[in-house]
Amino acid sequence: MSHPRTLVRVLLGSALVFAGVSHLTFARREFSAQVPEFVPIDDDTTVVLSGAVEIALGTALVASPWRRTMGWAAAAFFTAVFPGNVSQWRHHRDAFGLDTDRKRLVRLAFQPLLIAAVLWATWRRPTR
Repeated sequence: MSHPRTLVRVLLGSALVFAGVSHLTFARREFSAQVPEFVPIDDDTTVVLSGAVEIALGTALVASPWRRTMGWAAAAFFTAVFPGNVSQWRHHRDAFGLDTDRKRLVRLAFQPLLIAAVLWATWRRPTR
């Protein structure tokens, strides 16, 4: 795998681990602002479970030999949490410095880029 792809994969994995730890500790309340109302479990449980998934995915992106599979899993996770970001925007919830609808909307635009980045970083060029 190329050095730029490895760098992006490690950065994304590290960011996921950091985000997961923050779900469980200092940013727990902030993450609650993103839980959509249609989620059938309480906000705190959702935040804890998603934090645990982020830690596992981040660790796997960095350390797992099944990088492509972990890339798809991370892309699926980023897709699954997108409704939470939409909910934060739709309901005008402030969190993480996103205190205007414009900032929240700009954040939404970055989610597809995040998905593309994790897929690119875990893509392996076919051997000849």
